[in-house]
Amino acid sequence: MAFNLRNRSFLKLLDFTKEELTFLLELSKNLKDAKYGGYERPTLKGKNIALIFEKSSTRTRCAFETAAFDQGARVTYLGPSGSQIGHKESMKDTARVLGRMYDGIEYRGFGQKIVEELAEYSNVPVWNGLTDEYHPTQILADFLTMIEHSTKPLSEISFCYLGDARNNMGNSLLVGGAIMGMDVRLCAPKEILPSEDLINQCKEIAKKSGAKITLTSDLEEGVKGVDFLYTDVWVSMGEADSAWEERIKLLKPYQINMDTIKLTGNPNVKFMHCLPAFHNRETTIGEEIFQKFGLDGMEVTEEVFESEHSIVFDEAENRVHTIKAVMVATLGT
Repeated sequence: MAFNLRNRSFLKLLDFTKEELTFLLELSKNLKDAKYGGYERPTLKGKNIALIFEKSSTRTRCAFETAAFDQGARVTYLGPSGSQIGHKESMKDTARVLGRMYDGIEYRGFGQKIVEELAEYSNVPVWNGLTDEYHPTQILADFLTMIEHSTKPLSEISFCYLGDARNNMGNSLLVGGAIMGMDVRLCAPKEILPSEDLINQCKEIAKKSGAKITLTSDLEEGVKGVDFLYTDVWVSMGEADSAWEERIKLLKPYQINMDTIKLTGNPNVKFMHCLPAFHNRETTIGEEIFQKFGLDGMEVTEEVFESEHSIVFDEAENRVHTIKAVMVATLGT
């Protein structure tokens, strides 16, 4: 079933129905097939898109740029030091300027209120590439990847997110899973679960969608029988380096390793991560963590990351196809 999402912004999953998100996932699959099949039809010709990045990025920037280019659009990248936003010009004023010049705007940065204000005053579609609270385009990529790696419909799929569940990924997976009627499990210490308000909101959504929501600090309860294991870095972008020691002590029991894989009881369980991941010492931060704490892997071990269970690069690629679907649905001709 088709939905008219033209001129809509994509700020958070809570703004969309199950049917609308299903439509975006189906459109993503169709656009992916078209790209691989060589019959993709550009629907963004003549469109100008601004990409605002107050936080640096690899996957999100590359996915938005590639998706836009595939569809015939032109992009302007505004990096962390490439504009006056917040320094000499408010977001409200920036929105009213960019809205006169561009047909659509992507924002990756800090508070959710910022991207909401950008959408309110620009009068063009705005797409959330990540805020402190939500990461909606990542969830579309995650769900498309789950569909590709399962014979079940989304409503019958179970996944467990382990680690810092109060961050944008914990929040967004909880919301997305609740809307889509999934078996959602967040496995984390009680003090780093999503806010009580968001939990209650998702439980109300689950009553209608049929979703099952489990919030637990017990590893076995969280992972038993799941189809997918998911994690993210233990310290998010923008947090102080001093947070590492506290977070490691708190989250070390929730590291995804081969013991965690075995604990699921599912030999076909798949591992997911939004990336980048600290799974070895081959990065500056990875080496620093090893020198300070003696860990050569953080939220996931190298053994799991490079195993047949890992589908993280399929997941990363799907950022392109799902972001493209959002842009085509809201801006395409």
